[in-house]
Amino acid sequence: MSFVPGLTLARRFHDEVVGPLLARRLPGLRYSAGLLDGGSELLGLDTPRSTDHDWGPRTQVFVGSARDVAPVRAALDADLPARFLGWPTRYAGGPAVRLGTVHADGDRHGVSVDELGAWLRDRLGADPRAGMSVADWLATPTQRLAELTGGAVFHDGLDGALTAARAALAWYPDDVWRHVLASGWQRVAQAEHLAGRCAEVGDELGSRVVAAGWPGT
Repeated sequence: MSFVPGLTLARRFHDEVVGPLLARRLPGLRYSAGLLDGGSELLGLDTPRSTDHDWGPRTQVFVGSARDVAPVRAALDADLPARFLGWPTRYAGGPAVRLGTVHADGDRHGVSVDELGAWLRDRLGADPRAGMSVADWLATPTQRLAELTGGAVFHDGLDGALTAARAALAWYPDDVWRHVLASGWQRVAQAEHLAGRCAEVGDELGSRVVAAGWPGT
């Protein structure tokens, strides 16, 4: 199988399989879909090497009410095909493995279903649509922010709620951004003299290692 970038594969999987399946099985369902939950593909950093672990067609489906989760999961469990573009979509294995072992009749697949607000609170600790406090910003891992503002939205049928959540996280408020900058410079200040001291004793490799560890390098 030829390599397909993960976001491209996920978008096509939604547009050609997941979306039509939901329209057929649950007409009138309002939902959003995208890929925002982690993985090198969210930042466009995936390569053919990435296919050796946790790889396959996947997408995230978000619904507006917790009561919609079960019927959407049931529809997907029943009707998802075994393969898409040559890639397996069904797996066997426990919940600790994201995609697990390929199995044509497996009961696991790469489509998750969650109520949007609950997923955001679980992922970030807060729902950004309601506003993020300074404490919320500082408590959220920057990797989670990068994933949620990276990735892609394939469909936003919840009145633009998923797009609004991403827009609210597009950049730090001014006071938080100043804190982030100050923290970065403080890290530099703790080690900035070490690069020169390594060079003084002829340790060019050590000097490079110290410099490479500075924020932004």
